[in-house]
Amino acid sequence: QVQLVESGGGLVQPGESLRLSCAASGMSFSLYAMAWYRQAPGKQRDLVATITSGGSTVYTGSVKGRFTISRDNNKNTVYLQMNSLKPEDTATYYCNGRYFGKNNYWGQGTQVTVSS
Repeated sequence: QVQLVESGGGLVQPGESLRLSCAASGMSFSLYAMAWYRQAPGKQRDLVATITSGGSTVYTGSVKGRFTISRDNNKNTVYLQMNSLKPEDTATYYCNGRYFGKNNYWGQGTQVTVSS
């Protein structure tokens, strides 16, 4: 059974940092393109960052320069390092894994709240 389990969310003040982790199991992790999405209440789920099986990364403009997506295939884990957090980053963050459109898996989400 494929599982993606996010962790690392929490409540932080503006300017602080968090690192999210997504641990995958039951899948050939290294073959999957991984991504982080986020969704605020009443909003659509938006792509934050992606990393391909080959290590190529893409970021949405609002996080470029502040967030870094990475993966450790030996640990079957994808990370999202979030620096200089802003209140606008507040959302539920979801881990996603895709394999050439044949498979599409989601984690349960982890809450990130940035507030003074």
